[in-house]
Amino acid sequence: MTRIRRVARAAALAVLACLGGTGTVRAEHVVHVFQWQGNGGYAMEGALAYDSALARDGLVTGAEIDCFFILGRHDGAEIGRWSLGELDAGTDWIVTFLPGLGAFAVYSPVTAMPQAWNMDGTGTSCGAGGFGFNIGNAAQDLCLDGQLLAESQVAPERAFPATPAPAEYVFPPGACLGPMLTSRLSLPEAAERPR
Repeated sequence: MTRIRRVARAAALAVLACLGGTGTVRAEHVVHVFQWQGNGGYAMEGALAYDSALARDGLVTGAEIDCFFILGRHDGAEIGRWSLGELDAGTDWIVTFLPGLGAFAVYSPVTAMPQAWNMDGTGTSCGAGGFGFNIGNAAQDLCLDGQLLAESQVAPERAFPATPAPAEYVFPPGACLGPMLTSRLSLPEAAERPR
């Protein structure tokens, strides 16, 4: 097997190992699950995964997350969801996760808008049929169908913890970015490739 084929096979296996066809992450990932309780019967749950090497850095940002999803509820009934697979150039996407604290950063003078998950500061950018979450200087709140759910709002500085997920945790379809993992593999330099 040529070196290029071995690298391509390793890349494919890395993607399959991360996704497992069902969103299963690799052993070198750290996975956290979280639940958020808003006002007015609104709640949200979700999970994120990132490379375990980042856990020592003290800060994980949106660009470093390999898997992510959120699911919103109102009085227990599902109202919307969003996952990393839906991320595009027009998506509001800010994540500030603090691995050492096992928590998301919340509003402070230093972190004026630490979280924007498919939702901007005005609360209307989640789009028609969309769902999003935001922490800014006014509140922690949800967006549904392009509208701010003001009744969901809680204090912007309220703690937002996350807990380690069980080893068998599986992400829903669309929550993991396969191509991002492939791009982390180093391909041989042109001079090393067989001719």
